[in-house]
Amino acid sequence: MSGSGMGGEAGARSARSRALAVLRVRSRALAFALLPAAVAVVLLVADVQGRIDGRGWDTARWAVTGAAVVVLLAAAAVTAVIVRARPALSPTVELAESSAPDLYRLVRDLADRLDVPAPSAIALTPDCDSWLEDRTHPAHSVRARLGQGPSGRPGVRRRTDAAPVLVIGSPFLWWMRVGELRAILAPVVAGTGPSAQPDIASARRFVRGLDAAVAVTSGSGAGRGARLVLGFVGPVARLLLRGCRAHAAEMERGVAAAASERAQTVDYGLRIVAQEQVGLAYAGWDRLLTRVALPAWRMGRWPSRLDAGVVSALTELSRRDRLAEGFASRLGERPACDLLEEPGAADEAASLLAARLFHGGPAEPGPDWSPVDWQHYPEEVVDRKWRAEAARLHRVLDGMGTRRGAEPVAPTLARVLEHLAGQDGEVLAAAIAAAVAVEEAAGPPLPSADVWGDSVPLFPLQQPRTGRELLADHVTAMVCCAAVDTAGAAPGLDWLDGPSLLVDGERKGDLGSRVLALLEEGDAEPLRRWLVGVGVRAEKPVRLV
Repeated sequence: MSGSGMGGEAGARSARSRALAVLRVRSRALAFALLPAAVAVVLLVADVQGRIDGRGWDTARWAVTGAAVVVLLAAAAVTAVIVRARPALSPTVELAESSAPDLYRLVRDLADRLDVPAPSAIALTPDCDSWLEDRTHPAHSVRARLGQGPSGRPGVRRRTDAAPVLVIGSPFLWWMRVGELRAILAPVVAGTGPSAQPDIASARRFVRGLDAAVAVTSGSGAGRGARLVLGFVGPVARLLLRGCRAHAAEMERGVAAAASERAQTVDYGLRIVAQEQVGLAYAGWDRLLTRVALPAWRMGRWPSRLDAGVVSALTELSRRDRLAEGFASRLGERPACDLLEEPGAADEAASLLAARLFHGGPAEPGPDWSPVDWQHYPEEVVDRKWRAEAARLHRVLDGMGTRRGAEPVAPTLARVLEHLAGQDGEVLAAAIAAAVAVEEAAGPPLPSADVWGDSVPLFPLQQPRTGRELLADHVTAMVCCAAVDTAGAAPGLDWLDGPSLLVDGERKGDLGSRVLALLEEGDAEPLRRWLVGVGVRAEKPVRLV
């Protein structure tokens, strides 16, 4: 196998040229730091040899020597921060070879076909993307390795020759078939060839070190002396980063072009078809997270089979969307998750990581952060969500003085309709938004960076909801509670739209427009007609949390 896999590809040559440009920035910075010392040495040698004499030369010699010492100390501080700074590491679920031998074998065979080094390990990420990640920094440990010996123990890891880690989007494993996964991974795995080129590897380490140094100097919590040093190191690191950013970007484009060119020899026709599945998987994954997982996360529950859920979501999409016709027939082929020994355990770990990344949930399950399976999602998430929001709505109404005297007012849908019909709901919306903010502030704080380590920053799925949106959610929840308690309806799960109301086993998707008419126009008649058609008795009290 070729050690670097560079060959004569134009992209690889361009990448190496740009890598050398990045290294020249480093060399110029080093030369600038050594220049005063070099001048000082020349003056000292000339003085010893008697070539210069006089008080002026003595003053110049000691001034240059002092400046050289200061510059060298400053350069040493900058170098120490850059070398010791921990580069950013994507939070992932590591896969040992023992837990995914078939997947490791597929990747190793793919690397052999591409004539490039095999990735050093495989990890999963709860996102629809795949990439190579260098984890050779001493702070990064690599537990699973493709190149381990017969004894099963990994060899001594060297920073300069370890191949990068292959990070695979976990939704791909569940939605894609084995052949599609291999075709999609081909250009990614092919990137290990350019990555092994010494100049490119050195340039990448330098840029990553600068990135990490900038992050360190931008952080807080250091002592006064450390802040003084970092206050000097930060601008220098930013200056160097600006000097090589354009070259680094072009280098990565060259590496991607070289990898794509090499991967054309492997499953190229199938890759074109598989790319359609990438876009479809992304759409289904995004919909599943925002519509289905997010309501559960907000209630302290995390769906433990998100990857399996994306298959259900995409199957439902293929049923509804004529553009997706034929995609469901792929489900008869072998899914890529069969390459794992325990798909359920990997799915659960990826699902927990997704909750941490996209919502800020705790790192481990607990009494207030427990998993929920899809079978119990309607009862344990949807029904509880509706009743919690209905209870909050009535608490806010109580606080707004809608009680008559000292007698408690029954939590009925009629009470809500009476308050909103013909009135501006802005005051109620603002009160609900304030109540939600108070409850969220009283909840457990998010983990700090020290606890989270590489799992920060978070990637919130949605912007904060407005008061009007919260009011619509709460009124809808109240209607659904009344339908469940008085009309025999049931909570359900729609894979594309999240919590849904089932009437006679059929999903009712026409409720939202009626609620909006009530809130925006003060017109309760469309909603009242809907309630009569379903058989909801608005005057009956509902069960709250």
